[in-house]
Amino acid sequence: MMTSNTTGLTSSGSVLSASLALMLQASSPTAAQQPGLAAPQLVLRESVTGMPKSDMQEVRVLTARFNPGDKTVFHTHRSPVTVYVLEGKFTLELEGRAPLVIGAGEAYVEPPKVKMTGYNRSTTEPLRVVIFYVSEVGTPFLDPVP
Repeated sequence: MMTSNTTGLTSSGSVLSASLALMLQASSPTAAQQPGLAAPQLVLRESVTGMPKSDMQEVRVLTARFNPGDKTVFHTHRSPVTVYVLEGKFTLELEGRAPLVIGAGEAYVEPPKVKMTGYNRSTTEPLRVVIFYVSEVGTPFLDPVP
C-alpha cells in the first residue's frame, strides 16, 4: 500500500505533498484568473489539538453510507477526525454538547477523546460522508464506548 522512495517520503506522502503544492499554486490570484485551471474552494480551516506526534503517521480516507435511521456505535477517536458530507445530513451528538447537523458540502472536525454517536436522522434519504483520519500507524479508527 505505502512504498518508500529514495527521498525517504512514502509514495502517498509524495502524492499528498505534490497535490498540496498544486492546490496552493492554483489558488494564487494569477492562477485563479487563467482559463482551464481549477481553483480549490476552502471548505473548512480549523486549528486542532491532539494530532499524532511520532515521526510517521498513517493517513486514512474512508467513505461511509448511512441508510435512513442508521447510526454509528457510541465511540471516541484518539486523534481528530474530519467528516465531509457528500449527500444528506449528518447529525453528530457529542457528549456534553448540543447535537450538530452537518449538511451536504459541509465539513466538521470531530475532537479526540470525546464520546459521540453519528446519525442519519432522515427517514427517507441516505447519508454519504468522506472521513479523513491521521493517526499513529496501526491505531484503530475508533474506540467503542460501552
